Amino acid sequence: MSNKKLNKNWKTKLHEIIYEADTPSGKLFDVILLIVIIASIILVMLESVRTIDSKYHNLLNILEWIITILFSLEYLARIITVKKPLKYITSFYGIIDLLSTIPKYVSLLIAGTHALVALRALRLLRVFRILKLARYLGASNNLVKALKASRAKIAVFLFAVVIISIILGTIMYLVEGEENGFSNIPKSVYWCIVTLTTVGYGDIAPQTPLGQLIASMVMILGYGIIAVPTGIVSAEYTMQRKSEDDDDSVDLNSQSCLNCSTTNHKDDAKCCHQCGHQLH
Repeated sequence: MSNKKLNKNWKTKLHEIIYEADTPSGKLFDVILLIVIIASIILVMLESVRTIDSKYHNLLNILEWIITILFSLEYLARIITVKKPLKYITSFYGIIDLLSTIPKYVSLLIAGTHALVALRALRLLRVFRILKLARYLGASNNLVKALKASRAKIAVFLFAVVIISIILGTIMYLVEGEENGFSNIPKSVYWCIVTLTTVGYGDIAPQTPLGQLIASMVMILGYGIIAVPTGIVSAEYTMQRKSEDDDDSVDLNSQSCLNCSTTNHKDDAKCCHQCGHQLH
């Protein structure tokens, strides 16, 4: 019985260190983890520079293997310390952790895949836990809702832009002609899109006075068009903010449930708000 209790205690302690950022040990673990992730990304960047790689290839390779092994141990520790390992493995962070660990092993079997270890940059998303910014993710959720709510309006707007581009492109084809680079309607439509979006590659340019006048109108129209989708999304976002009924005074922490790995619990919470399991 004591062995089971001891086993449970070390798992609980390890879970607290790995999954929570509110405790000193958990915060230290996450800070060290982020430093290692950044170091790994820098190593990948250095390996892509031929002069550096040719001189320090063996050293860089050894360091990369050390980091890969550390990540592998951390990934296994995350699986061991949760009651539902499959839920962690298939979770957002679980998939990222796996993708950031396997590229080095895959590179032994398939050449040219080593650069995939740059996927470890995705693990920097854990900085949200360390800086306790998770509570502000509600703002991003509002933005996503606003984009979904305005997708029909944006789709109609984009369809209108495509029609305008086709019409203006056809007109420019008729005005400028092949001798000025507008050799066909698709190429003229391409010019119109590039001009309308204010990118302006300059590979095609109108030469006639009438063509330049139309181009000037397209450029001015482009600035107006940019503001339209911004206004649509902004209006929807404002509506989302008004309809949101949340209490900003509630303090949340990064405490992770040992049973279901749910985070963002209230500071005074005794049980998980998702599964009801007692929080330690």
